[in-house]
Amino acid sequence: MEASNDERVCGMRKNEWTWETDTPLGRVLLRSDGEALTGLWFVGQAHFGAGPSPAAAAGECPVFRETEAWLERYFGGAVPEGRPALAPEGTDFQRAVWDVLLTIPYGETRTYGEIAAALARKLGRNVSARAVGGAVGRNPISLIIPCHRVLGAGGKLTGYAGGLERKTALLRLEGVLPR
Repeated sequence: MEASNDERVCGMRKNEWTWETDTPLGRVLLRSDGEALTGLWFVGQAHFGAGPSPAAAAGECPVFRETEAWLERYFGGAVPEGRPALAPEGTDFQRAVWDVLLTIPYGETRTYGEIAAALARKLGRNVSARAVGGAVGRNPISLIIPCHRVLGAGGKLTGYAGGLERKTALLRLEGVLPR
């Protein structure tokens, strides 16, 4: 994940900091509010976050270094301990779904239906798998909030904003799918 300074952009735009870096599965854009990570997207993926401003001032956010270290451990095949501070922006329901995603251990998966059932128990009301799918698809912090660990009914490999090829590669890295 080494990149020279001219290959990365980190700067402030309306109290948002952005940073780009490379991973084995492609370039990612990180976004922060200056304290916590608010976004991590593969460049060009579905629901891709706003890119860095060409006029962004040079600078650094500690959370970007923490995130890069997390990504290096993860793509190196290690189970990353801890995670950078996270502050995903979304509705109450979306954040509840993303909180459930954070409980899925490395190397394990859950179905949309299992997540819906867990949320229904927690919220005391019915939750549809389709609603869960909508929230999972809008996860603004790929990889760290592990939406790639969510499968369709019967364990079927289904949608991933970063693309099914990346989802397959991530699940292989974690040992869920054979290499």
